[in-house]
Amino acid sequence: MAGLRKKQREQLILVAAVFLTVATGLIGYGMRSGIEFFRTPSQVFEDLPDPSERFRLGGLVDTGSIVRGEGQEVRFRITDQTSEIAVTFTGILPDLFREGQGAIVTGTLRDGVFEAREVLAKHDENYMPKEVADALKEQGMFKPDGGS
Repeated sequence: MAGLRKKQREQLILVAAVFLTVATGLIGYGMRSGIEFFRTPSQVFEDLPDPSERFRLGGLVDTGSIVRGEGQEVRFRITDQTSEIAVTFTGILPDLFREGQGAIVTGTLRDGVFEAREVLAKHDENYMPKEVADALKEQGMFKPDGGS
């Protein structure tokens, strides 16, 4: 009788281990294209990403860099006060998007130009995305009054 219980416990542990392995594999497979890493312009230049890698680029919208093109096309630069990257975006920008303010763009880097699919801007006078604020703090460039 004791041998039967031991065998059942071993089988249960084996089934649980297989289930846990399969679940972990499925979660990893499902998240492989949904994970986006945050980088500042300086970090991008330190370790250039693959052209197919989608990530978030954050910093300040460089003063004097916003250029509106045909239709909804907009070009601007994101800077961390050390490096800057040109960004292109086609779409409607958030109402609070402007020069000198914190922004995060999501997309890919191709031929030195960041092709953004999404643009996020700060939502009030005292907010800056945490990643941007942390990156600027590391460089001693953080201004707690809203980043302007």
